Amino acid sequence: MKAFLDENFVLQTETAQQLYHEHAKKQAIIDYHCHLDPKMIAGNRRFDNLGQIWLEGDHYKWRAMRTNGIDERYITGKETSDWEKFEKWAETVPYTMRNPLYHWTHLELKTAFGIHQILKPETAQEIYDHCTALLQKPEYSARGLMKHYHVELVCTTDDPVDSLEYHIALKKEGFEVQVLPTWRPDKAMAVESPADFRTYIEKLSDVAGVSIHRFDDLLQALQVRHDFFASVGCKLSDHGIEEFYAEAYTHAEIQAIFNTVYGGTMLSQEEILQFKSCMLYEFAKMDDSKGWTQQFHYGALRNNNTRMFKQAGPDTGFDSIGDWSTAKSLSKLLNRLAGEGKLAKTILYNLNPKDNDLIATMLGNFQEGPVAGKIQFGSGWWFLDQKYGMEAQMNSLSALGLLSRFVGMLTDSRSFLSYPRHEYFRRVLCNLIGNDVEQGLLPASELPFLAQLVEDISYYNAKRYFEF
Repeated sequence: MKAFLDENFVLQTETAQQLYHEHAKKQAIIDYHCHLDPKMIAGNRRFDNLGQIWLEGDHYKWRAMRTNGIDERYITGKETSDWEKFEKWAETVPYTMRNPLYHWTHLELKTAFGIHQILKPETAQEIYDHCTALLQKPEYSARGLMKHYHVELVCTTDDPVDSLEYHIALKKEGFEVQVLPTWRPDKAMAVESPADFRTYIEKLSDVAGVSIHRFDDLLQALQVRHDFFASVGCKLSDHGIEEFYAEAYTHAEIQAIFNTVYGGTMLSQEEILQFKSCMLYEFAKMDDSKGWTQQFHYGALRNNNTRMFKQAGPDTGFDSIGDWSTAKSLSKLLNRLAGEGKLAKTILYNLNPKDNDLIATMLGNFQEGPVAGKIQFGSGWWFLDQKYGMEAQMNSLSALGLLSRFVGMLTDSRSFLSYPRHEYFRRVLCNLIGNDVEQGLLPASELPFLAQLVEDISYYNAKRYFEF
C-alpha cells in the first residue's frame, strides 16, 4: 500500500518520478493569472492565524462546508471567530476525500508548514496552534510565502479604473518577485443594468480624464487606461464571459445602444449581445496593437442562489458550470480578427468539460508562426482545476494539438497558500508522460527530449510566450 502524500505522490512509475524530481520540481513559478490583492503584497500582509489565511474569501472551502451541513454563520458570518470557522472546516475535511480540496489542504499544510498529520477534528487544535505560531514569523508574510514557493512572477487581475498604485510601488521598491497587472475590462461591457453601467462609466471618465457622452468617448477613455496599464508592465488581458459574442452590428447601432443604456433604459437581449460583441472585438484590437496576450475564461453560470447572493454577495460559492453553444460564435470572433490581421496571442479556458475537444480543435484553425502555440488551450479552470480535469485537458490537447507548446499552470487564486497547485499540476503532467514511456507509448530513448518538454510546460514555455 502506497503512503499518502509521500515524495512520489501521484507519480506511479519510475520514469514519472525521474521527470518530476529531476526536472519539473526545480522550476520557478510563473503565476500568470491569479486574483491576489496587490495591496496585500505591497503591504506585506501578515496573517493572525491559520483560519484567517486559509478561509478568508475561499469559496471552494465555503461550498464544501455548506454541503457538509455547516451553518452559514461558521462560513461567512461576522459573529464567529476565525477559530470557530476553522474548527468547522476541520470537521468537513474528512468528508472531502476524493474532492481536490483534500489533496490541496494537505499539500498546503505540508509544503508551507511542514505538517504531515491528517487534518480532522482530533488534530484541528494542534495544527491550528502550530501554524498560527509559524504565521507570526516574518517568513510567513505574504511576500515571505511567495519567496518560499520560489515564485518568480505573478499577474494580478485588475479593472481599468484601478490606480495600479501598489504595482507601481512594488516595482519602485524593487521587490524580487515581479507583480504585474492584468487588464480585466468586464464592467465596461456589462450593460445588463443601466444604473450600474452608468456609475461605472462615470468613474472611468473621471479616472481617464475623458468626458464620456458617446460610444467613441468610451473607446477613447478605455484606450487611455489601456496605455496606462501598458506603462506599468501589463502584458495580458482577461475576460470573464458566459459565452463568446460575435453578433453582427454597425457602428451606428452601437452608438444608439450606448446612448440608450447610458440614458438609463434597459436594452433588449439582442442589443446586449451586439454591444458585448463590439466590445470584445475592440478590446482584442487594443491587445493586438501592443502584443499582449488575451485570455478568455468562459462558461460560468454565476450567482445561482438569489437569496444567498443578496446575503453574501458575489464570489461566495454559488456559481456552477454553464452550458452554452460555443463553436460558431468563437470561430466567428477569431476569424474576424485573423482576417484583419489583428488576432493577438490568445488563451481559451473552458469551464464545461464537454468543450475540451471543441477548444483543442479550434486552436488549430488559427495557429500561425512565428509564435509557437499562439492560440492556447488554458489549463483546467475552477471546477476543472483538479487531477481528473487536468488530465482531461492535457489528453485532449495531446490528441488534437501540441501538448509540448502548452504554457502550463496558474493558480487563479486569492490565497497566498495556493502555490502547491503548481506542484500538483507538475506531478500530474509527469505522471501522464511517465506512464506513456513505461507502457511503450513514448520512446524511452527520447527521455532527454521529454525531460525538456516537462521543463518547458512547467516554466520555459510561459517565459517565452509572454516575453517575461
